Amino acid sequence: MRVVIDTNVFISAILGGRLGIIVDEWKARKFTIIVSEAIAREYLDVLNRPKFSISRREIVDTTDYLLKTVEFVTPLESVNAVEADPTDNKFLETALQGKADCIVSGDAHLLDLKTFRDIPIITAHDFIARL
Repeated sequence: MRVVIDTNVFISAILGGRLGIIVDEWKARKFTIIVSEAIAREYLDVLNRPKFSISRREIVDTTDYLLKTVEFVTPLESVNAVEADPTDNKFLETALQGKADCIVSGDAHLLDLKTFRDIPIITAHDFIARL
């Protein structure tokens, strides 16, 4: 399965708790994360925020694994489907270019779309159920 994961879900999964299973399944190679350079940059920026208290070792390990296992794509089409928060469009653009099976998000702007050009936009809990 090929997925684009919104930053809020990715960080929540790294922090553990109920969404930690996403990281476990990712490390078990049950799915491939598709990212653009902009998404990868955002993941790394948020991982390094002091408020999350993620250890330096965990940040380095996550970054190394991320860079080794994700599939990078360069979106060739610009979309404007999320007018309320244009920064969310990068997830749609990446999903299109990467031929994603779904977009996993906790963001209301994306979830309200339900699908984008036949790509389902689902919650983390729905994604876990699919795994």
